[in-house]
Amino acid sequence: MAILVLDILTTAAILFAVSAGLLIILGVMKLINFAHGAFLTVGGYMAYLNGAAGLSPWLSIPLAAGVGFLGGLVIERVIVRPLYDRPLDAILATWGLGIVIGQLITLGFGRGVQFAPNPISGTTELFGVDYSAYRLAVAVIAVLLVVALSALLKLTRFGLNARAVIMNERLARGLGIDSTRVRALTFGLGAALACAAGALITPLISVDPNMGLPWLVNSFMLVMVAGVSFPSLLVASLILGGAQVVVSTYANPILGGMTIVVAAALVLRISPKGFSRA
Repeated sequence: MAILVLDILTTAAILFAVSAGLLIILGVMKLINFAHGAFLTVGGYMAYLNGAAGLSPWLSIPLAAGVGFLGGLVIERVIVRPLYDRPLDAILATWGLGIVIGQLITLGFGRGVQFAPNPISGTTELFGVDYSAYRLAVAVIAVLLVVALSALLKLTRFGLNARAVIMNERLARGLGIDSTRVRALTFGLGAALACAAGALITPLISVDPNMGLPWLVNSFMLVMVAGVSFPSLLVASLILGGAQVVVSTYANPILGGMTIVVAAALVLRISPKGFSRA
């Protein structure tokens, strides 16, 4: 039972870390970033390259975040910004961008599976059982991420401006807030979080050009259930991620892989606002 509880908690932490970048872009820009999975994949390959270069595995996370932020700024300026007035075209553009990034990765690295070194090997004893030390570290990082993102949105000038844009962008512009700059920084931050999450989870899985696709699907469903709230995303990750672990453990791993999608659809059918209080 202790292992099951730890699996649920660490799976929820992983899902939150993977989904946070998608949520912040949707919340501020009202844009579903279908290139999110590709950004995760880029982060995974950053971890692989970092390990191949013999650097500390922990460096892969900030390096991936930096690459994601700069890449996100460029992509927002060149691809997304001209489509602000055409939201459907913007969504399709991110979908196409994800395909292009995936193909470029395939050309550069091939279709083979790669692996990244684990920053923390072995197990640690907790609740009377031996459990993966790195999965526990990921859970701690996810908790810190919740605190950091909440502080960013509530205690900083950027957060104030972002919340104003979320509530009423036209009024925010009338008050002198540069909504274009807020959008650019938001897309860069979302891409940085996605790439960092890709590097974070890579030691737990293998790396290949399609590694981001299943995470994209689960992230999308979690964000739809959570709305634009990080606490709601944490709750959604815990409940739906927990359901996935239970089904995978006691029924079938294949069915477990479908659990988040099915459960999210049921939640939205019962409560269109999901777990959000908005």
